[in-house]
Amino acid sequence: MSLLSNLQRSLYTYVLLGLLTFIVVACSASSQQVQSSATEPIYIGVSGPLTGNNAQYGAQWKKGFDLALDEINGAGGIKGRKLAYIFEDSQSDPKQSVVIAQKFVADPKIVIELGDFSSPASMAASPIYQRNKLVQFGFTNSHPDFTKGGDYIWSNAVSQKDGAPLHANYIQALGLKRIAVFHLNTDWGKTSYDLFAQRAKENGIEILFTEPYLADEKDFRTSLTRVRETKPDGIALISYYSDAALIIQQARSLGINLPIVTTGSNHSPKFLELGGKAVEGVYLTSNFSPFDPRPEVREYLKKFDAKYHEEPDSFAVHAYDTIKLVAAAIELGGPDRTAIKESLGKLKDVPSVIYGKVTFNPETRRAVKPVDRRLIIKDGKFVLWDGKKLAQANLVQLYV
Repeated sequence: MSLLSNLQRSLYTYVLLGLLTFIVVACSASSQQVQSSATEPIYIGVSGPLTGNNAQYGAQWKKGFDLALDEINGAGGIKGRKLAYIFEDSQSDPKQSVVIAQKFVADPKIVIELGDFSSPASMAASPIYQRNKLVQFGFTNSHPDFTKGGDYIWSNAVSQKDGAPLHANYIQALGLKRIAVFHLNTDWGKTSYDLFAQRAKENGIEILFTEPYLADEKDFRTSLTRVRETKPDGIALISYYSDAALIIQQARSLGINLPIVTTGSNHSPKFLELGGKAVEGVYLTSNFSPFDPRPEVREYLKKFDAKYHEEPDSFAVHAYDTIKLVAAAIELGGPDRTAIKESLGKLKDVPSVIYGKVTFNPETRRAVKPVDRRLIIKDGKFVLWDGKKLAQANLVQLYV
């Protein structure tokens, strides 16, 4: 009996020691996990084009992102944690953006998603983000229906509900009265065209010719010949930089030297590179101008030049603004998916290069005010339009 008691006591002691060891190890591991969680970066997921026809947009995004992160992390990050992003290349293809969305929502370290570039690619993925309660922040998505995808879908881009009429207003300000229009035959392109055409009609502008086209089309000469026959006094483009540059080059090669007014989606160095001399004198709407005298713009240009030794386009500026905006939301609510969504609605007057200050409309989940900058390409650069109307008497000279 005594021997059995001794064995029982020994067994009890071993079990107790083992349990205590397990508790100590578990507590240590838990402590290390908490410490690791408190020091590892806060991750943003980015879905956008790094290759393909729209790759330049993604390249400009990264420049804006990295400049903002230099400042945020250089100042200590967010409560001691660095902010970082994971960029997945979608080529702005809806099929790929859906796959990326599934990957991001399944990764618990992703607290918010940015992108995609085009509205069709973003909107294809929106149901996945909404269903899984991960904010999709489409900072270049101007389709009016983008944020209607749910309360987790947000944007600081100017909606085409505002942007397309501004495009038509610029054409009116130039004094053009009879125009031809080329537009991408996508949901974004068709919606933008409808809004543009409505304002053009209100402005007394007659649309003589309309050509919807696919993004992969390469030969516009037949359509341009038909434009020539209708004798408009200007051409409007609702396009991206690769197709816009091609249309303009082919128009000039046919001797069509009409004024061309395009959208802010072409405010990109790639448009200048691809278009070359043919895009000289082209007009475009934008929401950013490097000639804006506001102090926040001058300071941003100085920092961008110091890092990249070049001038930014509107996409690099939007990317920079968006990272700063996301950081403010995380600072307010913490690195939690639901908290970020709630925080976006509470933000007020967040500093912005584009807008000056950003506050969201709680119903549309968009920035409250559109921005209108009218530009023209001169000497291979985007400069502010001088405000002068085109002389109607000279327009008849624009066909050779």
